[in-house]
Amino acid sequence: MQSKRVWARLLGVEHTVVEQVEFDEDADAIVASVRPARRRRRCCGICGRRSPGFDQGQGRRRWRALDLGVVRAFLEADAPRVACRDHGVVVAQVPWARHDSGFTRAFEDTAAWLAVHTSRVAVAELLRVAWRTVGRIVARVAQEAETSTGTDRLAGLLRIGIDEISHKRGHRYLTVVVDHDTGRLVWAAPGHDEATLERFFDLLGEARSAQLTLVSADAAGWIAGVVARRCPAAALCLDPFHVVRWATDALDQVRRETWNAARRGGQPALARELKGARFALWKNPED
Repeated sequence: MQSKRVWARLLGVEHTVVEQVEFDEDADAIVASVRPARRRRRCCGICGRRSPGFDQGQGRRRWRALDLGVVRAFLEADAPRVACRDHGVVVAQVPWARHDSGFTRAFEDTAAWLAVHTSRVAVAELLRVAWRTVGRIVARVAQEAETSTGTDRLAGLLRIGIDEISHKRGHRYLTVVVDHDTGRLVWAAPGHDEATLERFFDLLGEARSAQLTLVSADAAGWIAGVVARRCPAAALCLDPFHVVRWATDALDQVRRETWNAARRGGQPALARELKGARFALWKNPED
């Protein structure tokens, strides 16, 4: 009995009975046969309500657990289905994993924590999973956290920033919205056009849109048009990043024009000084 408790602690599971632990030569992994504690059986996988059994589902299945040293570990258990009065026939809830996941809670919580502190590629390499899997894990953990705490990211917004970012080497874009008062990302979606931004304001609602006092953005017309329609009382201002970028671009344009004029005007010394002065001109005078 004591050894089973030790295995439960090592595998990071609660309300779970460890029946047997063995090494699977074919999978090159430790496999622990487990079952939910009595009070955690026959619960809906979505809402957790006690429900009558329906069938045995697809039999036994495995969930990936955190590695034990350099060896992979799995939990193996039956996966029966129950008939929930609200959600119909679903796989029964298990205390060691989230619904519709092939990983234990400890594994997913670790992956989500790492994703906050390092790149998704690094997390995937460390945990030995696909990088797309890391994204799905983070989505599940975040959704559960917001649902359990009742967090509404769009509540109390007064000053927001809207911008687009590119990925896939500039071939795909995301529209992002941040809260200037908290510095947090509150919404993001694929695309960078009026239809994409309209989805944010549809979610925000007319009443909360009317409470916005300031919206910062670049000079994109598609952002200005939507902001003017959906929150006309808010002041639209240019964000500091783009103001600085426009100023440096204008300064570099003047430098190039002066360089060309010096070359054509027979001032080679001045032209040589200006040719390599791009970054020097961007610095503060005292530097």
